[in-house]
Amino acid sequence: MGLLIDGRWHDQWYDTDSTGGRFVRTDAQFRSFVSEGSAHPPEAGRYHLYVALACPWAHRTLLVRALLGLEQAVGVSVVHSDMLDEGWVFRGDERDALYGSRAMHELYTRSEPGYSGRVTVPVLWDRSQHCIVNNESSEIIRMLYGPLARFGRPDAPLAGHDFRPASLAAEIDAVNADIYENLNNGVYRTGFATTQEAYDEAVDALFACMARVEERLSRQSWLCGDHLTEADLRLWTTAVRFDVVYHQHFKCSRARVQDHPNLWSHTRAIAQLPGVAETFDLESTRRHYYYSHETINPYRIVPVAPPLDLQAPHDRGPVRPCG
Repeated sequence: MGLLIDGRWHDQWYDTDSTGGRFVRTDAQFRSFVSEGSAHPPEAGRYHLYVALACPWAHRTLLVRALLGLEQAVGVSVVHSDMLDEGWVFRGDERDALYGSRAMHELYTRSEPGYSGRVTVPVLWDRSQHCIVNNESSEIIRMLYGPLARFGRPDAPLAGHDFRPASLAAEIDAVNADIYENLNNGVYRTGFATTQEAYDEAVDALFACMARVEERLSRQSWLCGDHLTEADLRLWTTAVRFDVVYHQHFKCSRARVQDHPNLWSHTRAIAQLPGVAETFDLESTRRHYYYSHETINPYRIVPVAPPLDLQAPHDRGPVRPCG
């Protein structure tokens, strides 16, 4: 995971020496929005997603795109699973459908020639303005189920679904904040820690959060009551990777998702929604983590995967309309 400095690519890992061994994620820098009357108005076919199938942050956007049937309205390009000395790259069948770029950093400098910062996915790209609209996944999904939702197929699995109804907005935001810090980002804080103290802090916070999630899901089908919301999708992209990647590779080894009956049922329930399976490539995901993180796995050995039966029955019940 390199970065650009004044528009020039540097193969440079995170500096944990200056943070006491703690991994500190930098904020996304492109934060414009698709909205009426803005430089990026809602239009079918105007916007394009750049994603990695392995990346849980990018996976959020693919989930919402599939559940709302936005495949024809919002295009997608997928980078290769291996993230090495040039960061995310396009290779083989995976290509930049718009410009034929070799690497994601070329798209960042196409949008902003002097850009300095990390080169991440997902990216929401404006094909008319030839620039990045946004590279913060939590904001991209709100654009997909907000101003762009009207362009989805009427027969989509969750057509018309409101993933953040006003009556639940405050609760959703609070749950998101806890899960982001301690689980979504917590697995990285654990896995990228370079001191024992930093690791202990992160792993304790991670499993305390997982216990809170398990207790919450013991009382209700979804994180915020009877309706599936964006909080459930944001949790799921971490949970579905946990046992096959984070448990071993990131040393999140105190327990598995499968050791939490309610969280495991919740994970299976979302995996079985129509269209979700097509957004997830387990082998690509495992290859990415074990092969790309040389500082953690210097011999790049991809271990045998543990069992993960996502199609086993669950007890969450159907997804109720929320719109």
